[in-house]
Amino acid sequence: MKKYDLEDRLVMFAADNARFAEGIFGPAIGNYYGNQLLRSAGSAALNFGETQGTRTKKDFVNKASISLKELKESRVSLKILRELAIGDRQQLEGLISECEELIAILATIIRNKTEAH
Repeated sequence: MKKYDLEDRLVMFAADNARFAEGIFGPAIGNYYGNQLLRSAGSAALNFGETQGTRTKKDFVNKASISLKELKESRVSLKILRELAIGDRQQLEGLISECEELIAILATIIRNKTEAH
């Protein structure tokens, strides 16, 4: 069952990526992209958490935009890992799918905040 609370989903995404990265840290290339993935997926969740305490719409959009940027970086790392055939393919495809959904949700939230008067 999917969670629809964005913060919970971002946290789960970061945790799932961390668990996935544990399985790829053997090869040097896995270490590099695994570390990138850990940082970007974790940062997406942490920056979204900071949106909860913002006082202005501009500050919210700024923090949410950083989270979106980190999700896009995560997506690229995951695609590179898929291309390199590093890690469990089924788990990797699930992470890419979740990342795509989170990007779409966050982009919509940002767009709605910037278009609101």
